[in-house]
Parts: sequence; structure tokens; C-alpha cells
Amino acid sequence: MTMSIDERSVKIKEIVCRILELDEDEVTDTSLFQEEHGADSLRAIEILASVEKEFNIVIDQDKLSELVNLKGVYDVVADAAGW
Repeated sequence: MTMSIDERSVKIKEIVCRILELDEDEVTDTSLFQEEHGADSLRAIEILASVEKEFNIVIDQDKLSELVNLKGVYDVVADAAGW
């Protein structure tokens, strides 16, 4: 069964919030992980590894710089997955 866009977005947000140790209502599509939520570069690597595993995809390491907020994660995952 294929996940809908909404289901994928919810799953990505769950992963990000778990890694950043934040409640889902604290994170918006555009809130910045580092500046607003105190995340470090290791958190971006954890997010990358977790979404790769969850969606069975491979994301180029050069995309790490785009993982600054949920929208960036959505876009990188969608691109890597071909959605």
C-alpha cells in the first residue's frame, strides 16, 4: 500500500519531532531546526538516516544543507523518492 502525501508528511514530521525531542505543535513547515529549535548538525544527519530508512531511499549527503526545516525535509525526501 502506498502512502498518501498527507501520510508521508505526517510521518516525516513525527520523525523530525522525535529526533529533535519536540512536540509536534512546536514545529511548523518553516520553523528553522537550528535557529529556532537548537538542533545541531548531528540532528540533521539523524533526520537524514531516519527518513532514508523509513522510506527506503538514498539521499545524497550534499542535501544535508537543505534539511533546515520541515519543508526542506519534505522536498529532499520527495525528490529522492521520485514523488
